[in-house]
Amino acid sequence: MLKINIISIFPDYLKPLQLSLLGKAQEKGLISIAIQDLRKHTSDPHHSVDDTPSGGGAGMVMMPEVRGKALDPLMVADTDLIILTPAGRVFNQKVAEEFSQKNHLVFACGRYEGIDDRIRQYYSQESYVEKNVRVHEYSIGDYVLGGGEVASVVMIEAITRLIPYRDWE
Repeated sequence: MLKINIISIFPDYLKPLQLSLLGKAQEKGLISIAIQDLRKHTSDPHHSVDDTPSGGGAGMVMMPEVRGKALDPLMVADTDLIILTPAGRVFNQKVAEEFSQKNHLVFACGRYEGIDDRIRQYYSQESYVEKNVRVHEYSIGDYVLGGGEVASVVMIEAITRLIPYRDWE
């Protein structure tokens, strides 16, 4: 079974993952999709998730400390962390096929100017590589969206459609 975790500040945005073939695949136990609200990992009264970029720059980025609290329990052996960013490699059918063969996918949905790069750096460290944790940065096209939720839905649908049809019945 393919296990999928998604971390977002707008978990309701991901409700379409309960519908159609994705809903059916979850009911049949072919895939497991869990959505975490990033704001539940904050410690301040305002549930802040963004801050100015490390080293300066325009805009706001997702704070690495909050993101780390959400990600740490999910970064088990044989996990693929997918950071959704317009600067990432372009997602395509070949990538969907590769991810469909994996055991555990974690989608990190960014907002604002994206996710602080220290997240990618941290989970790319040797201690995670030894656990067979792989970090990827992907985009679904050469345009900018409001956040990674739409991109994660597109990718998850493309990936899960590659589960052999006979298993869906």
